[in-house]
Amino acid sequence: MRRPRLLLADDHRLVLEGLGRLLEPEFEVVGAVEDGRALLAAARTLKPDVVLLDISMPLLNGIDAARRLRKSCPASKMIFVTMHDAGAYVKAAFEAGGSGYVLKRAALRELILAIHEVLAGGSYVSPEIETDPDQPRRKILHQFESLIDQLTPRQREVLQLVAEGRANKEIADFLGISVKCVEYHKAGLAKKLGTNNPAALTRYAASAGLIPGGLT
Repeated sequence: MRRPRLLLADDHRLVLEGLGRLLEPEFEVVGAVEDGRALLAAARTLKPDVVLLDISMPLLNGIDAARRLRKSCPASKMIFVTMHDAGAYVKAAFEAGGSGYVLKRAALRELILAIHEVLAGGSYVSPEIETDPDQPRRKILHQFESLIDQLTPRQREVLQLVAEGRANKEIADFLGISVKCVEYHKAGLAKKLGTNNPAALTRYAASAGLIPGGLT
């Protein structure tokens, strides 16, 4: 009987190795990548049954990668495996096409169950996920939801790359657009977010989970 094929995506090599050891006795791990753009390329080639992906990944975050995978690899199920435990992240993950959401600290006891639930057509969310809207993090979660709602996909890409410290030329090369287009999108970000300060943009991107360093 064919074992389900899994593709892993996380920017920490030790996490990838740990997940591989946990899952390989029961599943076929067909690939492991460390950034969102590598994930898109690998998924198109490998066509996995399930993609396990983090939210905060370099070059392209997991939420935006999932949106693209939903179109390019519609048969692949997606389970987010992440440190982010706030309800807003879960909402964004499922809206992007996810079927499961497992906290990294619970992966050892929950991940295999989550994979089976998702493969059977169901969904899975770690039971300890924060869902109370009156939690003290509500203000930052509102910022996160506003970011997702207000920015275009290209603006989110540019924001992430700016927050990662990429220069305009490097951003242009990554996205296949001109430097002038990058400047245009940065101007749009400044207008929507009310700042063009790199440090402020980095904090905004981190609070949204686009880069590491947000809510934990």
